[in-house]
Amino acid sequence: MRVLIDTSYTRRGFSGTAVYVEQLLRALHEREGVQVVTATQRLRLDQRHGRGPAGWARSAANLMLDALWLNVGLPRAVRLSGADLVHHPLPAHSRRIGVPQVSTVHDLAFFELPAGYGRLWRRLAMRAYRRAARRSAAIVCPSEASARDAITLLAADPERVLVAPHGPGQVTPGAGHSALSAPEDSPPGGPLIFVGDAEERKNLSGLLDAYALYRSRTPGAAELVLAGRSAERAVDPGVSGRPALRADSLLALLREARALVQPSAHEGFGLTPLEAMALGVPVLAVTNMATREICGDAALLVEADRLADGLERIASDPKLRADLARRGRARAAGFSWESSARHHERAYTLAVGGVRTPSGTP
Repeated sequence: MRVLIDTSYTRRGFSGTAVYVEQLLRALHEREGVQVVTATQRLRLDQRHGRGPAGWARSAANLMLDALWLNVGLPRAVRLSGADLVHHPLPAHSRRIGVPQVSTVHDLAFFELPAGYGRLWRRLAMRAYRRAARRSAAIVCPSEASARDAITLLAADPERVLVAPHGPGQVTPGAGHSALSAPEDSPPGGPLIFVGDAEERKNLSGLLDAYALYRSRTPGAAELVLAGRSAERAVDPGVSGRPALRADSLLALLREARALVQPSAHEGFGLTPLEAMALGVPVLAVTNMATREICGDAALLVEADRLADGLERIASDPKLRADLARRGRARAAGFSWESSARHHERAYTLAVGGVRTPSGTP
């Protein structure tokens, strides 16, 4: 089976989706049943406007570039490659592509938390996601939580939705395989780490408020480090930022962490907590469907309004951190990109007309 994967999203900077595409490609290349080819926007098609203040001109320009790629550039790449199937790493579908199409639905945060998204963007995304769910030959989701959302909110056919959990670890240049190796213990004087951007669903404001409360009542409170695009919000006492975040710098940051904090109100999976657990870094997370599913009892899960208490507890209790580190390593061992690739191959087989096999069948 010859599968063309649209890798355009990897050109838009470091993100969970970019990690997903890169790791999936590596794992699929090792499977005998799938021959992978890739296509990405070129020439002026990849000159999208970067993130910044919302505006109709920016949205319109990006929409035109995406539509041109989806309906002109990508169909041409399919014809030239002789692909049997197209995989969209984000929900998309084009009637101009004459082979079955598979889409990945990572999360539906804009349904659950609409206030964090522009009205026009939300309307366009809702239309695109529902069209992809209705027309795609198969839908891949990284968790049961996102699969339920795809079925209930997008009206995706349950028989065409498959769950393919991500694996932990990122490949660094020259590493060949995962560069993660677990430290002996989380550093007792290390910082608390948040990794991500400042979009509303990440609940960064809630984390900063909780940290301020924790710091006000705790002498010698741990430092909080905001890594990635959230670094620009590092202005409060005790808070610092690490804006440049590549795979190697993320690895180094996690190795020095006392704990990872995941305050998100909504996630489709949670790559960073899984990464931390694989490293043996304790995880504190706000409870939601995805964190319960992925982390289980290997993380300290708290309600959003108890986040300050959670920060105090995980920062001050070395026995708790040691227990979470042990549980986290064991939990993360059950996830792998090789397993994810196997589930994706089932989705591809289903899409081209094969019979769906139970998700636990090798």
